[in-house]
Amino acid sequence: MKKLATTFALALALGASGVVLAQQSMTEARVRETLIHQGYTKIDDVKFDDGLWHAKARSADGSHVKLRIDPKTGQVYPDKEVSHLSEDDVRAALATQGYTHVHDVDFDEGLWKAKANDKNDHRVKVTVDPSSGRVIDSDD
Repeated sequence: MKKLATTFALALALGASGVVLAQQSMTEARVRETLIHQGYTKIDDVKFDDGLWHAKARSADGSHVKLRIDPKTGQVYPDKEVSHLSEDDVRAALATQGYTHVHDVDFDEGLWKAKANDKNDHRVKVTVDPSSGRVIDSDD
């Protein structure tokens, strides 16, 4: 019984480690510091969800914005971001990153989202940087 409990605890710890590793690159305090440094104020509802940090804040011009923050790079994506890429650009960027069968490409709240097959031919949903075309999150 003790061996089973140890095995269960180890499996639980390993399963949670992916979320912990993603969050370790940026803590909530670091997210707040990054946003303050970029001129955001009244920062609320900071949480980690779907591979990105999320927050609500006021921009330098006083507008209410929803933000997503890449935990690896600290890049901030406001919901009112204007894309520098077209849908065709996003499709091309995904192809160069090894994605195939790209479909349902949509620009939503400052980020591109799409469905595709990854390098292992698994169906995934991807979130794409609106300036570089880099995949910033992928889930199946």
